[in-house]
Amino acid sequence: MKKIRWGILGTGTIAHKFAADLKYVEGAELTAAGSRSLQKAQSFCEDFNIPFSFGSYKELAESNVVDIIYIATPHNLHQENTLLCLNNSKAVLCEKPFALNAKQATEMIELSRQKKLFLMDALWTKLLPHYQKMMEMVKTGVLGDIQVVLANFGFQANADPASRLLNPESGGGSLMDIGIYNVFTALDVLGKPDEINVSIVAAEQGVDEQCGIIFKYDNGSMASLFSTLSADLATEVEICGTLGRLKLTTPFYEPSSTLEYYANGEKNIIGVEQNAGFGYQFEARHATECLQNGLTESPILTHAGSLLLMQTLDRIRNLSGIVFPGE
Repeated sequence: MKKIRWGILGTGTIAHKFAADLKYVEGAELTAAGSRSLQKAQSFCEDFNIPFSFGSYKELAESNVVDIIYIATPHNLHQENTLLCLNNSKAVLCEKPFALNAKQATEMIELSRQKKLFLMDALWTKLLPHYQKMMEMVKTGVLGDIQVVLANFGFQANADPASRLLNPESGGGSLMDIGIYNVFTALDVLGKPDEINVSIVAAEQGVDEQCGIIFKYDNGSMASLFSTLSADLATEVEICGTLGRLKLTTPFYEPSSTLEYYANGEKNIIGVEQNAGFGYQFEARHATECLQNGLTESPILTHAGSLLLMQTLDRIRNLSGIVFPGE
């Protein structure tokens, strides 16, 4: 199969992890990186033996040395960076959150379809083996009818008030940074909620420092989702059905999480494959295979799924009074 040439836009912490994991992906070749300064780009490229470095995002997007670009910039730049890459005929894997709102996400998806270019939301957890196994158990009915989803994600940020974590200009707040994992898990398991209730503790900057969400469904199912930047939580998910309960242990969003299955008074550990690396190779491998097969949309991380997630996040923010600048 054809080698897929990768570029990385942005050179922060997550970009380093993604670059390190690309070596585990057959058919992927990391050929370029771009940063806001040439010095940062060159330093990043030296760390990973990347042949081409660019001192601006525009130069990377306009180059002819990459087929797909992984966007690893702050939340508020995702739409702008994605449109730049698509307009320069580059496929895109965009870090979460895909955009700040559904309007932005719609524009990104429409352009990718118009250009017939691959575009995927980088919700890496969805491609991890333990999460895939969880979804298999849900879909095949091992757990019976799902009645309850519980998801918690929290850490004590001790963040500088000016940091991106609590900055509305950067799309900050617990919901968009970590609560998004809780939300997409509930959507995957239970689907679009019929009713949403939200309560937040607002930071002085106007975004949520803590966020509690209840999804209610007409069939009687519920999801309880909690995120916080104020305290360390057991970052776990429990999926409770009429035939059993499945627990994704701390940290549920990473490949180190294990699956504990409780049924008939017994606890069983569900085995999944363990791999070297940080876990980003799974989304990179999937995107690489999609490109090799001529796809413009992932069959797992679909455009419809990305839009539903952004629309749900919009509903939650509307209910809680969180508005980002320019909305």
